[in-house]
Amino acid sequence: MATYSRDRLTSVVLVDAVRTPFGKAGSLYAGTRADDLMVRAMRGLLERNPQLPLDQIDDVAIAAATQTGDQGMNLGRSASLLAGLPNTVPGYSVDRWCAGAMTSVTTLAASIAMGANEIAIAGGVEHMGNHPIGDGLDPNPRFLAERIVEQDALAMGATAERLHDRFPHLTKERSDAFALASQMKTAKAYQEGKIQRDLIPTAARSADLGWGIATVDEPPRPTTTLEGLATLKTPFRPAGRVTAGNSSGLNDGATAAILASEEKAIALGLPVKARLVTFAFAGVEPEVMGYGPVPATIKALANAGLSIEDIGAFEVNEAFAIQVLAFLDHFGIADDDPRVNPYGGAIAVGHPLASSGIRLMLNLARTFEEKPDVRYGLTTMCIGLGMGGSVIWENPHFGKKA
Repeated sequence: MATYSRDRLTSVVLVDAVRTPFGKAGSLYAGTRADDLMVRAMRGLLERNPQLPLDQIDDVAIAAATQTGDQGMNLGRSASLLAGLPNTVPGYSVDRWCAGAMTSVTTLAASIAMGANEIAIAGGVEHMGNHPIGDGLDPNPRFLAERIVEQDALAMGATAERLHDRFPHLTKERSDAFALASQMKTAKAYQEGKIQRDLIPTAARSADLGWGIATVDEPPRPTTTLEGLATLKTPFRPAGRVTAGNSSGLNDGATAAILASEEKAIALGLPVKARLVTFAFAGVEPEVMGYGPVPATIKALANAGLSIEDIGAFEVNEAFAIQVLAFLDHFGIADDDPRVNPYGGAIAVGHPLASSGIRLMLNLARTFEEKPDVRYGLTTMCIGLGMGGSVIWENPHFGKKA
């Protein structure tokens, strides 16, 4: 009788990743369906990698935090069909709120690592104009009636205020300074053409102007100043510290990535932009959900046998400035450490919920190209209702001449 055995896991790589330009919720993409944003990202990704035989794609996982309407009907399958993938390519949907695309990647990567698949497409989309945050949700009344969570746990801005409460030395002034730096780094990256190279031009329809092509992100505010940030209202608490200026916005956009076994990628002549080391998800009190990246990163580092000192590049999702500061503070990393979000982050370019995990990965892959002296990088993000997710990557260019 034949027996099955596997001595080691298969090496999983990020082949490529792209995204649509991000829009302000209900603005740039007011006349565009969410699934069409996802399809455009997928098509753009495949156009960049024509050597990938479509019939060799084993699976597709697409995430959305609100899975109704134009984000429903199993996006993994429906977007695949709309994007022109063969009928033989299956697909499924993922929901881990903000970490949807990150979970699409880790779930598919796990299937490749164990040998069940060789090539897969991960993605995420959120049209917060069509699906405002919390729209259609029906939280179980026991959450509040039985004090399973506090009211603040259901409002992400309120959880950010609670982080300020927990860490009073992480002041509003520090959050504003971090937010300004994000805007400035994004503006510099745009000036140097570093962000545009991974944006897929996307059709956008305006009732006033008709059809156009989006080629850049809509949300960045390069004229931001500390003085201006200091005057903004604190909508989540009177005399609070969290504002629209030191938080990510409400946004529309999509991301997509190709994952493969390293052996298959090399055989097909596909690029290898990052090598997956390990990943981890962890839970925290829902009332301070922004602290989730800390235990998730501790867990991922332990899985990999690494320490925080081994990480030479960080992509931390900027849901709120205080959330990033809490992460940096725990690990003894300076607020302005140049290893962190060198192209800016979600405070500037936006955070279309379930899409953002792959944006972090494509940015990290670009850092790897620029910095062959960096061996390991981290992508991490907080997740609503008290979670965090972290993925550790290895630089395939490590040790090569720049």
